[in-house]
Amino acid sequence: MSHVAGLVLAAGAGRRMGRPKALLGACGASAAQETVRRLHEAGCEQVVLVLGARADDVRATLSPQPWLDVVVATRWQAGLSESLRAGLTALDNSESGPQFDPQIGPQIGPQIGPEITAALITLVDLPDVGVGVYRRVLESVPPSPDALARAGYAGRPGHPVLFGRTWWPMARAGTGEEGARSVLATHPHTVVECSDLATGRDIDDPTEAMENPW
Repeated sequence: MSHVAGLVLAAGAGRRMGRPKALLGACGASAAQETVRRLHEAGCEQVVLVLGARADDVRATLSPQPWLDVVVATRWQAGLSESLRAGLTALDNSESGPQFDPQIGPQIGPQIGPEITAALITLVDLPDVGVGVYRRVLESVPPSPDALARAGYAGRPGHPVLFGRTWWPMARAGTGEEGARSVLATHPHTVVECSDLATGRDIDDPTEAMENPW
């Protein structure tokens, strides 16, 4: 049986924003909390949230969930690739069983690691990318180990991206801010048009955050 896990990269310090983007949000919910909720609602049975800057502060905004695994990328300052590596490694290791964090409770769900065939990866600073976008990408491509797809917005590639487990070792090999770009740049993949649902644009400063709340 195939399972898709959600993976949220939220380790950055948000220097231009003045605080980590994971701490942004509205109506009492942080961007981190809202993003993991959307992924789970869209069909990701397990969600991994990768933190870095002010990790303890972000943890404090999260509601305890049996399907949520929170990990910290210890080398997050080295770039997005470190967050991606930490998240994919956590998914590979999730067969180790439930863990518990005294601040947010259960961190990981049942022993589903070996059954995860693909990861739906997104960023924490995409306020208008919602459940509809995640569902469309998930429903457009079978979640096989060879799956490779991403959302597109009027011809502009964006997030989320769907990585079958076959591609994880290659994705983990990236450095700096490369993330998984090299995989997508060198291998055929499906682009799922989502511009009717969202712009897919990230936010970089406080003004944008106020104009585009989660």
